[in-house]
Amino acid sequence: MLPTVSLIVPCYNEEKRIRNLLDALFAQTYPLQQMDVTIADGASQDGTRRVIADFEREHPQLAIRVVDNRAQTIPAALNRAIEASTGEIIVRLDAHSAPYPEYVEKSVEALLADQAENVGGVWEIQPGADGWLAAAIAVAAAHPLGVGDALYRHARQAAYVDTVPFGAFRRVLLDKIGKFDESLLTNEDYEFNARVRQSGGRVWLNPQIRSVYYARATLGALARQYWRYGLWKWQMLKRYPATLRWRQALPPLFVLTVLVSLVLAAFLPLFGWLLAFILSAYFGILLAAGAFKATRVNKISLVLGLPSAIATMHFSWGLGFLWSIFFGVKQP
Repeated sequence: MLPTVSLIVPCYNEEKRIRNLLDALFAQTYPLQQMDVTIADGASQDGTRRVIADFEREHPQLAIRVVDNRAQTIPAALNRAIEASTGEIIVRLDAHSAPYPEYVEKSVEALLADQAENVGGVWEIQPGADGWLAAAIAVAAAHPLGVGDALYRHARQAAYVDTVPFGAFRRVLLDKIGKFDESLLTNEDYEFNARVRQSGGRVWLNPQIRSVYYARATLGALARQYWRYGLWKWQMLKRYPATLRWRQALPPLFVLTVLVSLVLAAFLPLFGWLLAFILSAYFGILLAAGAFKATRVNKISLVLGLPSAIATMHFSWGLGFLWSIFFGVKQP
């Protein structure tokens, strides 16, 4: 008998996306009678719950429950969903995602083969809306200049890694390391995987485990997302300093260099020239990357779109990280 699987999903105002996820879950190759879905909803103000209820009526073969997430944070949503679910294996997903049909099957296979304590796959990032800028943001979200060595965004070979998006693990793992840390509003996955590795466990990334992930649709939404990432990354690193990676250190160091040079330029002209050189080199590299990508995929809009998105990611992440260092964050 195959193990039972609980799919847990944090959700808030996802009327436009939640049906895509539910359709993808219903299309899984894993037996539906061995799966259940728990959605932790943070009091959505749109038609999210109506869409879920409609799907339940149309697809009674898939057990779905909705629980309230009164804290309205992602880690709290995950924990409420875990508490309400019963499966032997927990598969965490996102309302902005759509897993490939073999996602659950291959995740369970990896766990049964004892490849790791937490397993995950690769994001196939798609635009969050129509238009050239949304398309450029999706490309930037998987580009090495934007995300560095974050393998889950572009890996082609399986490997042991620091973290995976979402993840699948046996419920008994929670007895060993605990649930998600509700004091971290972002980076909860990375922190969870840090505890997995500290306990002697392994985190396995397999590119055959794939899901579509819809990127932010505007530069403003992208900036808010990466500001939040940077803000909470520092809070996580204070607890686990050994997990710092170069891709995480470069944006705040770059932004700090720009800010310091900007201040000193008011007193010493040399720093004005230094700042001009730094920014010229930086945007020159981004423009070259945009032109190269535009040529490869025949999309001229990437010449400006890709640099705009990557710069937004770098500056927002770096500023959030620096703000967190100097001013801290308001704990939930």
